[in-house]
Amino acid sequence: MIDPRILRDQPDRVRAAQAKRGLSDAVVDEALAADQRRRQAIATFEAKRGEQKTLGKQIPQAQGEEKQALLARTKDLAAEVKAAEAAQAEAEDAWQGAMLSIPNLAHDDAPAGGEEDYTVIETVGTPRDFAAEGFEPRDHLELGRMLGAIDVERGAKVSGSRFYFLTGVGAQLEMALVNLAMEQARAAGFIQVAAPSLVRPRAMEGTGFLGQAADDVYRIEGEDLYLVGTSEVPMAAFHSEEILDVGALPLRYAAFSPCFRKEAGSHGRDTRGIWRVHWFDKVEMFVYTTLEDSDAEHQRLLAWEKEFLDKLELSYRVIDTAAGDLGLSAARKFDCEAWIPSRGGYGELTSTSNCTEFQSRRLDIRGRFPADQGGTRPVATLNGTLCASTRAIVAILENHQNADGSVTVPQALRPFMGGLEVLKPLHD
Repeated sequence: MIDPRILRDQPDRVRAAQAKRGLSDAVVDEALAADQRRRQAIATFEAKRGEQKTLGKQIPQAQGEEKQALLARTKDLAAEVKAAEAAQAEAEDAWQGAMLSIPNLAHDDAPAGGEEDYTVIETVGTPRDFAAEGFEPRDHLELGRMLGAIDVERGAKVSGSRFYFLTGVGAQLEMALVNLAMEQARAAGFIQVAAPSLVRPRAMEGTGFLGQAADDVYRIEGEDLYLVGTSEVPMAAFHSEEILDVGALPLRYAAFSPCFRKEAGSHGRDTRGIWRVHWFDKVEMFVYTTLEDSDAEHQRLLAWEKEFLDKLELSYRVIDTAAGDLGLSAARKFDCEAWIPSRGGYGELTSTSNCTEFQSRRLDIRGRFPADQGGTRPVATLNGTLCASTRAIVAILENHQNADGSVTVPQALRPFMGGLEVLKPLHD
């Protein structure tokens, strides 16, 4: 949730932020009107309650007709107080609903526009020229079959479309990637976490995943639980309703969890193989810090993601995502996109978002700051993917393949694969 003071004092700033995302600013006026009704309802309720307390003190002192009049007024006032309290609750709900529908204010430096309006910040490495090497590259699904690494047919038989089995060296690659990611995070001082993949509605709503992303979320029927699409959700709720010691910030966590996504609206897009699937494993970085240090922390998260992609020996680019392509909670997001030969272009492998105070306001996560720094106030949250297993496997197989269908294992992964240097085909 955005800071209500910004809405009241700088409504044009919120309108500009909506326009930058390509959204209507009507919600700004709705929220302002709801806030006015809420404050008026609070004032009315408090006035009625004040009158009720005053009458309560007068009645014992009154006599005769005066006392009867006060008692009659008390009876009427009780009904008025009850009605005012109900009106206040209704106005509060309307205001909360309006506030929750406003996305985070996009960062001043985030590009305006939609999905195609990103800015390329840098390009690292040069895509491999397979033609110069004299062979046509295979896609990851063909390589996966040859290596005995990926089985989408049995995945579909057991679980449905966009599910898969990783077998043999495919499973080894997954475990090696997770271990490499966790080793890097541990060396950087992150606290390692195995996070739950089932959370209550408050965690989903608090992170903004029951807003524009609700259609992509799996809900457990008959239970008040959701399957998470990222461990950002449980890690954001980890410190909900807590006051953190500002001296302990930043708090950095590296969480492993399975992730589940419906991929609503993606029918026909990247459906071949394991690029866009309903389940995958991921190592996610999550940070609690001060708002003042959040931009610098965002750059640090990006640097750790680039370090991991460098270890996988991949060519990639970094983009600054346009405001209209940001999630509800993000003020700014950087994506690292690896070159994927079968796509003939770049595809997102990791991303990192600065959510400023948006999630912490929803989840009531505050820091205890010195009085001259605002006292107790919301902290900032940031997240960043270190390793999404399936997409990393796609990138490794396709970029490090050889003419005979074998795949050279990146140097950094070899210690986690028993020293294996080359994955060799089991089938033609």
